[in-house]
Amino acid sequence: MAVFLYQDGEMMPLIEVDDLYYKYGQEDDWVLAGVDLEVETGEFVAIVGHNGSGKSTFAKMLNGLLVPKQGVVKVAGLETKDKEEIWGIRQRVGMVFQNPDNQLVANIVEEDVAFGPENLGLESQVIKTRVKEALTAVGMEEFRRHAPHNLSGGQKQRVAIAGILAMQPQCLVLDEPTAMLDPVGRKNVMSTLHDLNQNLDMTLIHITHFMSEAIQADRIIVMDQGKVALQGRPAEIFGQLDKIKEYNLDLPQVTELAVRLKQAGVDISSDIYEVDRLVNELCLLK
Repeated sequence: MAVFLYQDGEMMPLIEVDDLYYKYGQEDDWVLAGVDLEVETGEFVAIVGHNGSGKSTFAKMLNGLLVPKQGVVKVAGLETKDKEEIWGIRQRVGMVFQNPDNQLVANIVEEDVAFGPENLGLESQVIKTRVKEALTAVGMEEFRRHAPHNLSGGQKQRVAIAGILAMQPQCLVLDEPTAMLDPVGRKNVMSTLHDLNQNLDMTLIHITHFMSEAIQADRIIVMDQGKVALQGRPAEIFGQLDKIKEYNLDLPQVTELAVRLKQAGVDISSDIYEVDRLVNELCLLK
């Protein structure tokens, strides 16, 4: 269930980023340079950009793994620079990384999912309930007694997500969670994310290089050279073909197919972003 935040009677964003700058050590170049961004409660945001654009560094800013050199990052009104607020921030923002093996710590699935709630000092019955609910939410309840190392990559990633869900965060930040998975694993993980967003109102910030995943979000943010270069609804972003090429991004496969068909003389729109729409347009051809 989403938790909506209010200030002076007005709904406030879950995440607020204001003039964010960051660089590693004494490097000359800023990895992040003047990022301004807000994410609303319950929103599904995809962040894309070529390698080195700053998107993974940005992800680590959102739960205080990294803190700004300049500027401000706030989660539910709590500032990540404030060391006394970090615990509260990390309870609200859960991180899921590229390699699920790095997040699995136990020999049994349900024990792995219970690890986070146990560290929160919760009572045994509460932990059992949370573990069951989290595994059910990601479709892995029947595997609760299995060994994680015997699972497929996609199943491991869903267990890793369940481990974060069991701590009941308000937001999931996912840094390339499907990059190491096969197509079936990617599809299952994306289905899980959509269920969490639509059924639990979970706020999702999904960093990906798969445009077919980004197109499923409410909003897409394109990062380039440490800045927000573009943002908008998927149709708004992928409708700017010249900009997409300028930022070295690919079109979603269905859009690229539509563009090529149009170039070949087929009378259809080139601004197609969903398979169903492409099928409908092709069926209407005479």
